[in-house]
Amino acid sequence: MRDDKRIKRKVRRSYIVSTISISLVLFLLGSVGYMLTAALGTAHALRNSVTLSAELDTSLTSEQRTAIEQQITSTEGVTGVEFSAKEEKIQDEEFRRMFASEIENILTENPLRDSYEVHIGALDSEAIAAMADRLGAINGIVYVAYPASTIEQLHSTINKIIIGLMAFGGALLLISLILLNNTIRLAIFSRRYLINTLKLVGATKGYIMRPFLSTAAKQGLVAGLAASLLFGVSLVALSGAMPEIVATSEIVKVAITVGGMIVGGLLISLLFTAFAVNKFVNMKSNKIYLY
Repeated sequence: MRDDKRIKRKVRRSYIVSTISISLVLFLLGSVGYMLTAALGTAHALRNSVTLSAELDTSLTSEQRTAIEQQITSTEGVTGVEFSAKEEKIQDEEFRRMFASEIENILTENPLRDSYEVHIGALDSEAIAAMADRLGAINGIVYVAYPASTIEQLHSTINKIIIGLMAFGGALLLISLILLNNTIRLAIFSRRYLINTLKLVGATKGYIMRPFLSTAAKQGLVAGLAASLLFGVSLVALSGAMPEIVATSEIVKVAITVGGMIVGGLLISLLFTAFAVNKFVNMKSNKIYLY
């Protein structure tokens, strides 16, 4: 009787340990996946936020400006065009802050030019340079200005961050699956004698595996829910410092991550349990006692 209780405690402890292990792994994988998704979204938004400033000739009429705007709009890769008058530019606070006194006391006339702020899609540095050349060739545009070095550095940094997150996520996934496989196998290992006894009395493989898979499904569901709860608590804790992390636009990503944790918990627990039980079911009785 005492031995039976000791075995039951050992089995219960092994399942608790494996459930906690699955929960933590799911939490880490879900968090990395969420960060990677957020990084990809931020990268896409930043690449779509590039703006070229097409400075216009001061002698252009309103009809000529309209024609230029139509040419810019029809250019492939342009997503939007905004007219910026030189009178508005000189009133910009950041521009006026560069002067110690009033601009009117320094300049006799407005030296700025009217321009079109051209919004473009997600393009690489070479494509942006080619776009600037095409716009600069339009008659009436004096030159096209854009922060070339900043854009190039931005693209390089974004690519490094994405590659780093993907490499970290891939390594974490591989290591986690190996550790979980070993953890679940150890939990099944503690019940190998029961499996062998069922084999000796003539139980089929399906009959032996059914209760193990049922327990594994419950274990995976509990692990997925625990990981989701931990993930939700982490988001709430971070929302004070970064409110955008739980913004309305991120709710869908959070829901997908939580759903992925629950489904992942079920799949991981069921698959690894099936492999472990199948190994002991197919193992000869004399080898089980030597294992």
